[in-house]
Amino acid sequence: MLRLVLILSTLANPAMAADVTVFAAASLKTALDEIAIDWQAQTGHSVSLSYGGSASMAQQILQGAPADLFLSAAPEWMDELQRADVIQPDSRRVLLGNSLILIAHAELGPQQMDATLDLTALLDGGRLSMALVTSVPAGQYGKEALESLGLWVSVQNQVVQSDNVRSALRLVELGEAPLGIVYASDAIAAPEVTVLGTFPETSHRPIRYSAALTLGAPPEAAAFLGYLETPAADAIFRANGFQPL
Repeated sequence: MLRLVLILSTLANPAMAADVTVFAAASLKTALDEIAIDWQAQTGHSVSLSYGGSASMAQQILQGAPADLFLSAAPEWMDELQRADVIQPDSRRVLLGNSLILIAHAELGPQQMDATLDLTALLDGGRLSMALVTSVPAGQYGKEALESLGLWVSVQNQVVQSDNVRSALRLVELGEAPLGIVYASDAIAAPEVTVLGTFPETSHRPIRYSAALTLGAPPEAAAFLGYLETPAADAIFRANGFQPL
């Protein structure tokens, strides 16, 4: 029987052997799970998917975790792996773009996403949920956007940080934080939250997802990476809020 191993974890420790082991940014989970199922059905190969913050995934690969393919939400961590000679530089490519959004637990109306945005009033004493602003791409982009709009200083003491963007999303879903900053793709995966607006592209660095094979990756990993650039995969990425590049 064909098998597919799908593992949601911040630890790169697959429960069983698979033909391809993928470490990926947590924001890719919904789309990548679906793509992996389709690829398995077509090829008969199994895929182990381990998700977390890009920083955490990269650090585990640097420490010798057995990944065949890495998908990062920011180029810096791919640069780190390339400098350490643990990925195949010729396999490295930019796959996707994304947008940064403000979400709410309550059903609030659309907000003007510029320097006039009154986050303090919207928070009303609550917390602003973000991924780690020092190391996780979604948190870094979010802080950049808030600083660019002159809003960071007024809310920095109300920010609650999570180790990946899906965890930040979850806090808003549960109502433990009234607002959050996540990717557009995350909101599609969580219809319970309300999108208040999209941060201007000029307020932060372009959000780009890159992918690369690690040294010694099997042919199946290269085949799966190639499948991520097919029209079928593009359609799934688009349906989940990403922008295939």
